[in-house]
Amino acid sequence: MNIKSSQVLVEEAKKSIETLSSDEVKLLYENKEITLIDVRDIRELWKEGTIENSKHIPRGMLEFWLDPESPYYQSNKIEDIKKMVLFCALGLRSALATKSLVDMGYKNIAHVEGGFDALKKSGFKIVTKEKK
Repeated sequence: MNIKSSQVLVEEAKKSIETLSSDEVKLLYENKEITLIDVRDIRELWKEGTIENSKHIPRGMLEFWLDPESPYYQSNKIEDIKKMVLFCALGLRSALATKSLVDMGYKNIAHVEGGFDALKKSGFKIVTKEKK
């Protein structure tokens, strides 16, 4: 079976999307120019927390929650959003997610190189995510 590896898909996605360093994201965040979108699984948020004031849209629901024609559409997830910047744990899922949203027609979107780990190292405030 001849399939593309996930790494190849990520590398291809990165060629057609905007990638920001965690330091670039920190500056944009502090200037209130972006909305951070955490695409990690809810169990990752429970375990590690998330960036303060980020929105959680799990990778598995991203396209459905942001598609106005989907029965799962959640307009409240993207109200008042300037630029969406997606992140995951290390920057792999967020690259694929960003490419998917670009393919859907979203503009003004990017992802964070190095993901949540890089954001933590750049000094973002981490908040706990409580189980409901």
